[in-house]
Amino acid sequence: MKKTVLFLAAILVIFLVSCGGSGSKNIKLGMLYNMTGSQASLDGPSSNGAKLAAKEINAAGGVLGKQLELVSYDGKSDAETIGKAAAQLVEKDKVVAMFGFSDSDMVMAAAPIAAKAKIVFITSGATSPKLPSQVPDYLFLSCFGDNVQAAAAAEYSWNTLNAKSAYLLIDKGMEYTLLLGKYFQERFTELGGSVVLEDTYQTGDKDFSAQITKLKALKPAPDMLFISSGPDDIGTIVKQVRDAGITSPIFGGDGYDTPLLMEIAGKGANNVYYTTHSLMDKNAGSPEVQKFIAAYEAEYNTAPENAFAGLGYDTVYLLADAIKRANSADPKKIREALQTTKDLPGVTGSITFEPGSPIPQKGVAIIEIQDDALKLAAEVVPEKVPAP
Repeated sequence: MKKTVLFLAAILVIFLVSCGGSGSKNIKLGMLYNMTGSQASLDGPSSNGAKLAAKEINAAGGVLGKQLELVSYDGKSDAETIGKAAAQLVEKDKVVAMFGFSDSDMVMAAAPIAAKAKIVFITSGATSPKLPSQVPDYLFLSCFGDNVQAAAAAEYSWNTLNAKSAYLLIDKGMEYTLLLGKYFQERFTELGGSVVLEDTYQTGDKDFSAQITKLKALKPAPDMLFISSGPDDIGTIVKQVRDAGITSPIFGGDGYDTPLLMEIAGKGANNVYYTTHSLMDKNAGSPEVQKFIAAYEAEYNTAPENAFAGLGYDTVYLLADAIKRANSADPKKIREALQTTKDLPGVTGSITFEPGSPIPQKGVAIIEIQDDALKLAAEVVPEKVPAP
């Protein structure tokens, strides 16, 4: 009789653990970031922000009486590695949701695997507005779309910088940069501006002399340069453009929001503008930003490197809120709760998902680099946004 009872008890424990039921101690969330490779300067801070959020939530009692457990893998900025890690999270780790990444191509290496297992994937920093249609029902963004930030850049350039002509340089190797450049051109020309020359380069290029030669040959010179680049290349491009004697304003997207820009370009980074999610400034930021910066500094002994740290932080709170409102860690119920998120405050802005849209409508921070420092030039809600 005793052996029978012990046997049945063992079976019950195995059942509860394998099903993630009431016997499961933690709620497992899959965290995928590129801690190495070309995306590390964006994803490293995001990972730190996410871990800080989980620590705070757990210290406050967790969610539904359980602790959040972040099961983390390094995607290494490599699609094959990312795919294997996503499969591991589904098949072995049995996570109830996944999140991460700051680049659309990286997201597309993982999100379809999560969707096939009927698990949501929230990208903290990949901004392609096409992503939800590529992975229907199971892919959410906690950031704005590229069409929003590109429209904000175009409107600020036209209205505030008084730029009527632009040179456009696009990295042809990334969906992010291709879309960002396309949306900027669409909105800028719609306002009345002209793109006097469009050129391209390939991710990882080191010599931009050919592009710069064509740029310098333009007569008259364009009022501004819009350079659609990822984080690893922008510092090198800006430095070479400035070394060639070109002092025009340079504009770009949130791929510029990396310490690498100023580290590599030095004083050449002055008169550079970019769109991003929030300015991490403990003096000028919102109360939410100031509180986050203080907590981040206490945890990591450094200030948040960029707004992507805030995006990682907000994403974990977004998932925790959905689990709490669902009153369940069941993946289906988490997805249903996410769809009804409304006015959730965050470091990078309030998150609301309108019916049928898994992309929150947020304002855009315009950052200006002047006197070797980052300044909040404006916060913009675009008047008109190009269709995805």
